Amino acid sequence: MLTAKQHELVCFINDRLKETGVSPSFEEMKEALDLKSKSGVHRLISALEERNFIRRLPNRARALEVLRMPDRPEKSAAVPTVADNVRTPSPHVPIEAANDVVEIPLHGRIAAGVPIEAFEGSSMLAVPAALLGSGEHYALEVSGDSMVEAGILDGDYALIRRTDVARDGQIVVALIDEAEATLKYFRREGSMVRLDPANRAYDPQRYAPAQVRVQGKLSGILRRYD
Repeated sequence: MLTAKQHELVCFINDRLKETGVSPSFEEMKEALDLKSKSGVHRLISALEERNFIRRLPNRARALEVLRMPDRPEKSAAVPTVADNVRTPSPHVPIEAANDVVEIPLHGRIAAGVPIEAFEGSSMLAVPAALLGSGEHYALEVSGDSMVEAGILDGDYALIRRTDVARDGQIVVALIDEAEATLKYFRREGSMVRLDPANRAYDPQRYAPAQVRVQGKLSGILRRYD
């Protein structure tokens, strides 16, 4: 499933190709999607490439090809208007436990790969209290494989303790440019912030500190076996 911005971008590229036969420029894509910088366009294109919706044609500038189109959203579906972690989450998963169980907000689906836009959902997830510890917590459903070497798999529930600070080496939820959220290792690198994946197939992401806002750190992982 694509995020709203990913869906909007692939549709924009497809419409422009049909209209003119030429891919839109990065500046045109930035303006069409009302993004703050071209780096956001690069991340969206990389995400669409990973999901095999588009591909870049070799040896040609500004050359993109649409490989397939996503399903059109239902007309009645609400369009998110703020930064997103996620698609609307599925109903909470019942947890069978002999000990105390608490319910925490499930804010939907967050990419453990290329950052995706985020909006907060309103479902609740039942979690054994022993997994949480002190503080306020929320849960995110993981999408993607960039944290697999840390034991965080697609479909897992990441249990997040709310905080706006982090130490080097902690796994955090980072909001980038107030628009896109991702689950990564947090590190400082000189005057920059580096967000590291736990999968050698992915590259670290580097940002100015003003671009990154920590929204919580990983407290635990909940996994469902069907």
